[in-house]
Amino acid sequence: RILHIIGKMDRAGAETMVMNLYRSIDRNQFQFDFVSFSKDNGDFDYEILAMGGKIFNIELSNPIQRMLALKKLLINHPEYQIVHCHTLFSNAFHLLAAHLAKVPNRIVHSHNTSDQSKSKLISTLYQNFSRRLIKKYATNYISCGVAASNFLFPNEKKVLFLSNAVDTNYFANMGETKTSYITDNFDLKDDCLKIIQVGRLQEVKNPFFSIKIATELKRRGIDFKFIFIGKGELSEALNKEIKSLSLSENIVLAGLRSDIPELMAGADIMVMPSLHEGFPVVLVEAQSAGLKCLISDSISSEVNLNVDLVEFESLTSSVEKWVDKLLELRLKKKIEKNNRLKKMSDFDVNQNVIKLRDLYNFIS
Repeated sequence: RILHIIGKMDRAGAETMVMNLYRSIDRNQFQFDFVSFSKDNGDFDYEILAMGGKIFNIELSNPIQRMLALKKLLINHPEYQIVHCHTLFSNAFHLLAAHLAKVPNRIVHSHNTSDQSKSKLISTLYQNFSRRLIKKYATNYISCGVAASNFLFPNEKKVLFLSNAVDTNYFANMGETKTSYITDNFDLKDDCLKIIQVGRLQEVKNPFFSIKIATELKRRGIDFKFIFIGKGELSEALNKEIKSLSLSENIVLAGLRSDIPELMAGADIMVMPSLHEGFPVVLVEAQSAGLKCLISDSISSEVNLNVDLVEFESLTSSVEKWVDKLLELRLKKKIEKNNRLKKMSDFDVNQNVIKLRDLYNFIS
């Protein structure tokens, strides 16, 4: 049994990637269990339990108290010989807890290329302290890419690069068979421009910039529907902004959805004007589905999987320039499905789960 320290299992990037691996790995050989730092249920909790996984709740916000509680949990469950940590700089405390509990195999996994701290001085001190602990107590290193590796454990040479893997064939097939999904489900005209944004409704995702894009599209008289997929603390503020700008007919706050592959298949463009990101799983899903993506240049260039579907634009550029590029991208021809999948083979979950299985086998 592998204990994953990742926090609440909601439909976010790292959590989705771990679930993709969990669904694909041989659960007769490896079973995933999870530590949650929330009293609330996660989006994936039911599925985890259905697949035989366990979820341990540690409802403490203080990092030292969390560390001591995790240490106690691991001492009480000596069956966990591998702990797999996914929580950026908080990994330091979780690795230390596993070390104190004498867990022999302590994996640190980097999914991010930056953090969200507002205080530069405190952030730098905390990051440097955490990196030292990670270096001291991690036994194995995994990263979704070079930038994420350099950010969390710089100069570390022995890193397993595990792509943010998805079921590329599944998304590609959806992209071929569900092209009218949004048109049918939202009762739109065939030539309506269909835009989606997938992610938490939080500041880092920059959703108010997307509202500006929608405002400019309306000013130009373009028939469009903009669908936000996700939830977050900005939901209410976004809803007020949409109403105040008379965009209620054009913008939908769709909340959490289980039909993201179908929505990707039915959309014309996905936008991601994020202030910063690591290596978003959603961009791998989108390119697998053949969906064109207009994203900020604050996102790592590694997300461009060379299938001619991703365009970058600076957040310092005008909204008008973003809209110009969006409309140009809409007309761009897509690479044929089989050629696209061939180029994206490194991101297929079935290949990546073999890498993870081999690591678990090697260290266990």
